[in-house]
Amino acid sequence: MTSRMNAKVDEFFKQAHKWKEEYTKLRMLVLDCGLTETFKWKHPCYTFEEKNIVLIHGFKDYCALLFHKGALLKDTHGILVQQTANVQAGRQIRFTTVQEIIQMAPILKAYINEAIEVEKAGLKVPYKKEFSLPEELQNKFDEMPALKTAFEALTPGRQKAYILYFSGAKQSKTREARVDKYVQKILNGKGLND
Repeated sequence: MTSRMNAKVDEFFKQAHKWKEEYTKLRMLVLDCGLTETFKWKHPCYTFEEKNIVLIHGFKDYCALLFHKGALLKDTHGILVQQTANVQAGRQIRFTTVQEIIQMAPILKAYINEAIEVEKAGLKVPYKKEFSLPEELQNKFDEMPALKTAFEALTPGRQKAYILYFSGAKQSKTREARVDKYVQKILNGKGLND
């Protein structure tokens, strides 16, 4: 098993302030399913034939296994959680104690194996393609055609992040302020979180 362990993941676990025991248990469980351990997005990520299957990550109140195509899993035990309404593919199984992981080990392995089968079958999550532009962003595009050109040159993911962030404000005045704040960043070809 140690031959499949990744040194960057070892370092991640050493530096973890919380969830060390849980991370270690999850790691052994995932590796038992024959996945390859990598380190992506600053977290331990497990792949099958270089396709992302599951990621281990922690938050303040819980640690989790994040299934990259969790939306395609059957979830026979009703334990998968959609992080936010805007997450389309990923689903988590959350834990607060190592005992939960130990008790759920056979179920977790079944979910991991199902996720591997989803990948082997080449299944794809049907993504919602279009998000409507907030009026305030459209007004800014009309005022500054260069902004529209720069926005359209961004990756679809960056465009979506901006649209969701701008649209998330309840008041038009707030949406307008958000658009104004990020004009230069968009013109520079940067994403919301770059």
